[in-house]
Amino acid sequence: MGYFRAMTPRPLPTTPAPHRVVALLRPPQATFPLACAAEVFGDHGPAVPARYTFEICTEHPGPVRTGLGHDLLVAVGLDAVERADTLVVPGWSQEPGAEVPPAVVDAVRGAHRRGARIVGICTGAFVLAAAGLLDGRRAATHWARAAELASRFPRVRVDPAVLYVDHGDVATSGGSAAGVDLCLHLVSADQGSAYALRIARQLVMPPHREGCQLQYAELPASGPVGDSLAPLLQWLSERLDQPVSVADMAARSQVSARTLTRRFTEQLGISPGRWLLDRRIAATRALLEETDLSVESIARQVGLSSAVNLRRRFHEALRTTPAAYRRAFRAGTAGRAGRPALTGSRPDAPEDAGIHDNLAGRVEG
Repeated sequence: MGYFRAMTPRPLPTTPAPHRVVALLRPPQATFPLACAAEVFGDHGPAVPARYTFEICTEHPGPVRTGLGHDLLVAVGLDAVERADTLVVPGWSQEPGAEVPPAVVDAVRGAHRRGARIVGICTGAFVLAAAGLLDGRRAATHWARAAELASRFPRVRVDPAVLYVDHGDVATSGGSAAGVDLCLHLVSADQGSAYALRIARQLVMPPHREGCQLQYAELPASGPVGDSLAPLLQWLSERLDQPVSVADMAARSQVSARTLTRRFTEQLGISPGRWLLDRRIAATRALLEETDLSVESIARQVGLSSAVNLRRRFHEALRTTPAAYRRAFRAGTAGRAGRPALTGSRPDAPEDAGIHDNLAGRVEG
């Protein structure tokens, strides 16, 4: 007589618990970096399966003043930090030199010791630095606050160029919008690139942005200089299209090259050659933004001799190509010559020749 062997039913696969993201706020709270985190880690409706939960907390529950002038009611205190898988500090809009409250520092350190990932968006890096989580590590913050972060926390290796830095347990981003780049990167690391791409599509943005945040920084200015250098700097600014060596500068100033270098270092904080290259890059940026000149023509006008040399120097300074920079910043491109601008499309212009168009603007590890 035949028989059937008893089968033990296999348990149905369980859906993993959502990854808990908690944003730590403090007045006056900048709304944009908070929104960057909320838009990536928050609910995306039925189009994207929910794999994260997102909540906000603050040191003193109640109304939290925002940069928009209205209050945000936050009902949860620092106890929320204890249940976070990822703790986000979305900006830190305090006066320069303001200390991070001890309770906040303790909460951030405790979350890190417990194994939570700590993320600083934009100036949120100041909180991570105050907690000692960035000591001996590379970190990003808004390019305009990078010098302050480096000065206040000399053990932090501040990189003012990159969009974000991810060490696994700790991550920081550049200016506020770079927080979206970082959060999408973290989603990709957690859930895979396909899931991150679905969120990016919901946000109508690329899952990875090329270049670095220095391309968004203001054009550098000389600032006030001493009488000993002012005539030389004016003379150099009028001759950017000409080759000029440090020896030529020294001869013009009637001093030795060593003396000239010392004056530059004392008054401007950089070498003569670095100052001149910065001016050439600034002039290149302006011409890419304001004219249709070819890269070869611009190279001659700014004294960089050739398109090849300009591309190399431009990429070293801004981590992107002249063509990509022009697409992003050229004024009045839409509708020019009777054609709509195809923003985000990959051109076949010769400016991109020889350089990969998807240049990384990040540092990991």
